[in-house]
Amino acid sequence: MPDGVPERLVDAAIRLLAEQGPSAIKARTVAAATGLSTMAVYSHFGGIPELTTAVIERGFKDLDAAFRRLPVTDDPMADLALQALTCRRVAHDNPHLYDLMFGLSTRGTYRQQTESACASGRSHAFLDAYTQVLEACARLVNSGRIREQDPSRVAAQLWSFAHGFITLELAETFVGCDDPVKEILLALGVNVFVGLGDTRESAEASHEAAALAFAALPDR
Repeated sequence: MPDGVPERLVDAAIRLLAEQGPSAIKARTVAAATGLSTMAVYSHFGGIPELTTAVIERGFKDLDAAFRRLPVTDDPMADLALQALTCRRVAHDNPHLYDLMFGLSTRGTYRQQTESACASGRSHAFLDAYTQVLEACARLVNSGRIREQDPSRVAAQLWSFAHGFITLELAETFVGCDDPVKEILLALGVNVFVGLGDTRESAEASHEAAALAFAALPDR
């Protein structure tokens, strides 16, 4: 919309999520954070559930943008591992937003929306981000490094293990690990790709390359 108010409200809601958690997402608090009246929330979104959906959409748009800033190399396995590391960074930047994006409620009191297009994976913002994972999986299958199989099935498996790790890490499950990324996330990635048909030596080399590439990113 031309007045920019919806974007300001979404920005404010995301800041409040990061600073105070989902209990702060109320019409009054979001409006106050933008210097507007509560009517702005209702006139532009209809209510907090609709504003929450817009916040989730923004989260996936930002994830899509983060993926698009990553290099596309001749090693699609390293590219996929780099995407997983990027997802983890995004989650740690704003854990409450991540919870909303993935339908979790471990650190909040917000109500789960029963018909959220974002949570169900039917939103354009989610699909734009996920398509980049699918494309990298298609390149991996075509490379011959893993067995011939449906790239969409590979993508679903990789998405599941990456976000399973992130969810458990945010819940402080791995506090006993010195380096959960190296000891669990990347090690599990190697095991998954070996199970899909790659050699362990090759998979380890790709994950080491991804770790180096992630360390060199300017916005990490």
